[in-house]
Order: sequence, then structure tokens, then C-alpha cells
Amino acid sequence: MRRFRVELKDGEASGIAFGDPVRPIDVLFLHATGFNAVTYQSILEPLGGQMHAAAIDLRGHGRSRLPANPRRMKSWAKFRDDVIQLLEKTAPDGAVLGGHSMGGTVALLVAGKRPDLVKGLVLVDPVLMRRSVYRAYNFPILNMFIQKHALAKQALRRRRDFGSPSEAAEALRGRGAFKTWRSPFLDDYVVDGVLRQDDGTFQLACAPEWESAVFAAHRYRPWAALRRLRKKRIPIILLQADKESTTVPDADGRVHAIRPDAAVTRVPGTTHFIPMERPYVVRDALKMLYEAMIEGHQLIDYVGAVRRTIDDSIGIMG
Repeated sequence: MRRFRVELKDGEASGIAFGDPVRPIDVLFLHATGFNAVTYQSILEPLGGQMHAAAIDLRGHGRSRLPANPRRMKSWAKFRDDVIQLLEKTAPDGAVLGGHSMGGTVALLVAGKRPDLVKGLVLVDPVLMRRSVYRAYNFPILNMFIQKHALAKQALRRRRDFGSPSEAAEALRGRGAFKTWRSPFLDDYVVDGVLRQDDGTFQLACAPEWESAVFAAHRYRPWAALRRLRKKRIPIILLQADKESTTVPDADGRVHAIRPDAAVTRVPGTTHFIPMERPYVVRDALKMLYEAMIEGHQLIDYVGAVRRTIDDSIGIMG
């Protein structure tokens, strides 16, 4: 594993990478809320022999040094703009962009705003709610009446201080969100998820107040981003959890109404934590889109989920 930093407009983004450091990044992975790049290193490391694979710590997470004021966090568009800056410097001709949960949604937002920087999308149980929910969040008057998300409330109660990363791992192992995780994901998470402070104590790298603010910040429009990709020849794989998914239950129909060629697959026996439960599924999807990028393919055949060509789809939909 190789660590790197990229200077952005208001600070530094940190990341990890595998493969040839001389070439531009081929595959970039974005983590879920509260996690960090190192959490997913066991998925990315085997890809390093074939490509330059990387993951970054988003603002307020891991080792990134970017302002993270919870009171000013209203939209995941801030993460989107950070990723765009990073791609402009590390993959100016575009990369395959993958992400888990919030990271998947941010990847979609990036593609919607700057499709020239995205050669493929692997969305792992992204946060995709119904359009009506986003409409409410995006209208200030309606937003006042939205009850704070349960996860946002839960995040504020999260334990902040630990004696060491190993103590944190033992405290979390088999509990809550971590109960279905395979080894070594939890041990990898605490490497950059619980960091030593100047006074010698160890604290969560993602402060509970920031995590809570991120869970509640939904003034963005992922479905509009997807619609902007309607005529773009960017292969899309969406991996949906079998249960406890953060993607709408009818995602297959909703996504295919816009991009019928997208590969939407429900991964059997999984919860929202697909990468930690079926890491090889995520790795294979990233590898498939990387190979499609290299070979110039615009459509991919992922577990038989490809529907029609984009040109045919436009005729059917229009």
C-alpha cells in the first residue's frame, strides 16, 4: 500500500494506492459515511498488478486535511467537487469511479457534472432515495419539517475516544453495523478510523458531529445526475443489497427507465455492507469496467444484466 496526498483548493486530500505510481489513476474508490480509504484496501490491493487503483479519504474522514464544519454541511455536492478536483490532477483523461453507500452516490454526482472524468461507474448500494425525498430536502421551507435522519441521531451518540485502534476494533467487532463484516475489514477500518491525537489519546477520525451532519445533508439530486448520463456512453454497474439496502426497492425499474443498458444486480445474501461481505463481487466489477475502459467497450455484460444499446433505448424511451 502506498499513501499519497493531493492539494485541493482548501486543504489536502489523502489516499492510498496500488500499482504503478507513474501512470494516472485508473480506478478510484470512494468510501461510505464514517469510513475511510484503508477500509477497502483488501479489495483494491489485488488490482494493483493490473492497474493503478486508489481510494481517498473524503472531507472530514480518515487522514484528509480539509475543513469539515458540521454547521455548514448541507449537501454531498461538496464531496463531489473535491473528487472532481482530485481527478483533474490524478486522472485528467478519466478513470473508473466506484463507491460504497455515500461514496457511490458521490461517484454518480461526479459523473453527472463531469462525465469527461468518468470512464465507468461501480455503484455499491448507493444512497438513492425516492425523488420526492430529494425534492423536500432541496426546498428550504419543506426541509424545515423533515425529521432528522435516524442515522444522524445515532451518529451523535457514537463513542469518540479509545485507548488504541486495537481497543476500538475489539469494542466494535461483531456489533451493530460491523456484525456481518469479514476479516480484515474492521481491522483495516480502525487503522485510519481511530487516530492518535496530539495529547496521546485516540479518537474517531470522523467526528460524530460531522458524521451526523453528513447523514442529514441531502440537498443534491442524484436522479438528475443519472439523467444527464442518458446519452453518455459510460458503463454503469449498480450492486444492490439483498436486504437493508439504501437504494430504493424498485431501483431496477427506475434506473433502467433512464439507462436501460445499466447492469443493476441484487447481490444475494447481502446487507448494505456488500464490500465487507462479498468483496470479490465489488473487485470483479471494478476490474470489468477497467478492462472495458482499456478495450474501448461502451457496454458490458455483467451477470446478464445488460438490456439494450443506448441508441435503441433512446428510441424506446422517447
